[in-house]
Amino acid sequence: MHQPPTGPTPPRYDAREAYWFPAKTYGWGWGPPITWQGWVVMAVFVALLIAGVIFLLPTQGHGIFVSYTLALCAMLVGVCWLKGEPPRWRWGDSDQ
Repeated sequence: MHQPPTGPTPPRYDAREAYWFPAKTYGWGWGPPITWQGWVVMAVFVALLIAGVIFLLPTQGHGIFVSYTLALCAMLVGVCWLKGEPPRWRWGDSDQ
């Protein structure tokens, strides 16, 4: 006969805690970060974007800066895709 373990029960695993970016309540995509790791990703994104404005835009012109910005955005979407809730169309809490 199997005896249940004694002592304190381990905390339950919540899959939402593993996500850095929650799904938006309305629409498709992700909302603001919910973990410190997500906020670090956003801070690095903004810092790199500002660095591009300061260093690339005046010296390399608009074309290079737009390409740089699109690459940064693609990397941000990639991180959100990997570390965020699975994206799908949502329309409020009734769409569970």
